[in-house]
Order: sequence, then C-alpha cells, then structure tokens
Amino acid sequence: MAARWPHGMKLKRPRRLTAALVTATALTTALTIWLSLGLYAQHETDRRHQDILSAARQSALNFTSLDYRHYDRDSANVLAGATGDFKKQFAAQTQQLTRLVATNRSVSEGQVLEAGIVRSDEDSARVLVVADSKVTNTAAPKGEARNYRLQLDLVHRDGRWLTSDVEFVG
Repeated sequence: MAARWPHGMKLKRPRRLTAALVTATALTTALTIWLSLGLYAQHETDRRHQDILSAARQSALNFTSLDYRHYDRDSANVLAGATGDFKKQFAAQTQQLTRLVATNRSVSEGQVLEAGIVRSDEDSARVLVVADSKVTNTAAPKGEARNYRLQLDLVHRDGRWLTSDVEFVG
C-alpha cells in the first residue's frame, strides 16, 4: 500500500515533481553557463577590438605628429609602437628624415578622425585610419592641411599591438 500525504495524495507525484524540478534546474544551469560563455567571448572580442583601435589610433597620431624641435622624441614614439619591416624601414630613414625635417623646420600636428577594423584575429589586424594634420615649414609658414588615409597592419606581440606595416591608401 502506497504512503499518502494528509490530503490523500500519493508519494509518486512528489517524486515526479522532484524529477521535473531537477531536470528544469539542470537545463536552466546549462543554459546559463552557455549564455555566460557567449557573453564572455563577446566581451573578450570587444576588448581586443578596442585595444587594436587604440593602438592603431596612437600609431597614426605618432606618424602624423612630428616636430623638428623634438624629432628624436617623436621618431622614438613611432618606433616604440612599430615592429618588423615597418620598424626597420623607419629606423633606417630616421637620420635622413631628421636632417630633412630640421632643414625645413617642419612641424606636423596630426589628428585621427576615424578608425575602423577591416579584419582581425588573435594575433593580427588590419585597420583603416583617416587622419588630418596641419603642416608648417619654411615653404608653408602659415601651414597647410594634409589628409591621410592609412592602412595599418598590426601584430600582437608581448601583450601589445604593434604596427608592422603602413600604407597610404585612397
């Protein structure tokens, strides 16, 4: 004879109810874990994209902001955010550029207007950057506007995004 609750209900129903609750709890827990992992992955992707854009903006700003009075510092800023062939090429031209910038008393004040990621993965990215600068020198003492459309390739090295190539586009 089956045991009964005070109102005549059999114990089998609470077992079914318990099984249903356990199943619902397991499904809810699995769904919560799955959604949490998805949110974490999206957060990591967003953070990586922000890091990439920040590095690309800074690299473009360094590249378009050069002052003959502080060219050693300014070129060192470019090199600090560079790697690979771009770093080698820029370093190889630094001595010649230093003379050219000093002779012309060149000052370029850059401003990054927009940047967008074309593609990215864990270790590399391509970013398009729109930048403007005001350039003053002996030929243009009142200054002239320059517009730059740059394609920057970046690589992730030692926890930092570094520029490995710069191309003028458009």
